[in-house]
Amino acid sequence: MGSESSSTSDEKKVIMEPLLSDNPNPKGGLRTMPFIIANEAFERVASIGLHSNMIMYLTREYNLESAAATNILFIWSAVNNLMPVLGAFIADSYAGRYRMVGFGSIATLLGMVLLWLTAIIPNAKPPLCDPASGNCEPPTTFQLLFLYSSFGFMSIGGGGIRSCSLAFGADQLNRGDNIENAGILQRYFSWYYVAVSVSSIFAVTCIVYIQDNLGWQVGLGVPAVLMFLSVLSFFLASPLYVKLKAKTSLLTELAQVIVASYKNRHMKLSSQATDEIYHHKKGSMLLMPSENLRWLNKACIVRHPQQDLTSDGRATNPWNLCTVDQVEELKALIKIIPLWSTGIMFGVTLNQQSFPIIQLSTMDRKITSNFEIPPGSFGIFMIIAVIVWIPLYEQIIIPLASKISGKPAYLSLKKRLGIGLLCSCASMAAWAIVEIFRREIAIKEGFSDDPRAVVHMSSMWLLPHFVLGGLSMAFNTIGQSQFYYSELPKSMASISSSLLGIGSSAASLVSSFIMNIFDNVTKSGVKESWVSTNINKGHYDYYYWLLAGLSMANFMYFLVCSKAYGPCKGEANEKEDMSNGE
Repeated sequence: MGSESSSTSDEKKVIMEPLLSDNPNPKGGLRTMPFIIANEAFERVASIGLHSNMIMYLTREYNLESAAATNILFIWSAVNNLMPVLGAFIADSYAGRYRMVGFGSIATLLGMVLLWLTAIIPNAKPPLCDPASGNCEPPTTFQLLFLYSSFGFMSIGGGGIRSCSLAFGADQLNRGDNIENAGILQRYFSWYYVAVSVSSIFAVTCIVYIQDNLGWQVGLGVPAVLMFLSVLSFFLASPLYVKLKAKTSLLTELAQVIVASYKNRHMKLSSQATDEIYHHKKGSMLLMPSENLRWLNKACIVRHPQQDLTSDGRATNPWNLCTVDQVEELKALIKIIPLWSTGIMFGVTLNQQSFPIIQLSTMDRKITSNFEIPPGSFGIFMIIAVIVWIPLYEQIIIPLASKISGKPAYLSLKKRLGIGLLCSCASMAAWAIVEIFRREIAIKEGFSDDPRAVVHMSSMWLLPHFVLGGLSMAFNTIGQSQFYYSELPKSMASISSSLLGIGSSAASLVSSFIMNIFDNVTKSGVKESWVSTNINKGHYDYYYWLLAGLSMANFMYFLVCSKAYGPCKGEANEKEDMSNGE
């Protein structure tokens, strides 16, 4: 007994030594946070700042049609949102988080430098349009490839940083499950998202203002320089980081369930689940799978214990035999897919940020006689709407409603998702109404042939569109994140955090498809498309009404999916408590 006690004591000492050691240079800790958070913040400044105003760069510097430029930005956005999923898979399975963040930082810097060079090198883009003759020389294939390569490197780099930066920072602080560590992690997450929000505001204000007033050489150079400083500081702090090794990715485990189910497709399931022997993890509370989607249960049935299992109870081949936990995780993912799909059309409305910039560039944006808001900076009103609404809802509306009703009042997750969809539909309608009046004013003032002329209409008329868009984000985007996290098993936290990005990627591709169809159909047989580069000859309002109609149809689809899904976990528990109370 004495030797066992001594051994246990020695083991505890080894485990606690990194926490209690007087070593002045331990790995990880709070001192690594500035380097990791700054790295993510500067990448956000680059991606958001460049994307916010890129429609102006493509149409005015590369002489691209509005529809073609918008299509490029849709595809770029789709790749940006999909790359973090691929980056997370590579980091978890092969490279590790440190290498992935480092690789992403270098790739982002390279992409930003290449984009900066397009503004510096004269032959990197076509000559400007001649106002007298109206001739615009299109970009060459080489010039477009040079531009696309810069976008590609930034997308790859952003995927590496965004997929692992948050988790990599948590690795530096995760020293156990004690209360003190939980508090440190909570403060880290708070400051992380504060830094991301501040960088977003800085991007849509300062970076866009520099681009509009100091030119593209300076406007594209500033993010490149900031990113260089970020990369330099990240690697200088390399000796301080905790660098965990890669392990099996959850995506691989989900794929194993599909493969094992297919291999065992000819297996006959017993009518009584107790007749089967199931493979489960040691210590797991799930001893047998659920009855829904029973064909997946074939992946975790042990047919020949001596052949299928090793001496320590593990599967001999995980592609032939999976655990009950893996099967239930895949079932949970499949169950939320219909509701997840309703976020695609919602993402389509949020992705429409290029055409408003063209619209705003023709409106009066002056705040004072000496200052006007850049078109690309109006996205800040969406951010402000989110920032104002969240504390208003949490600190005033909910407590007041609870006091009036005499019981805890709150909006359920599915109600918040639905309200967000309605707000996005209303934002499209508000956008269309403003465009009707703006176009009429432009024609009355004789600007039909001058798409850059500023009409006598205040840009503040578009505030309802941006405020409603911000409210839709506060309800639906945040609601989606909470829905995925609460409905999926805790072991699928990495999957739940990536579903929003996958939906945004799909939304960008759908946006491109809708816009291309709309452009091709409306320009057949006439000179100008309804999404023409000349906004005064086009009919952007028709395009916005189309999106509003599709958004309303998506809301109806959401109601069907919501009813089919049934109550969420929290709602089910609440109903059970109420029935027990009765």
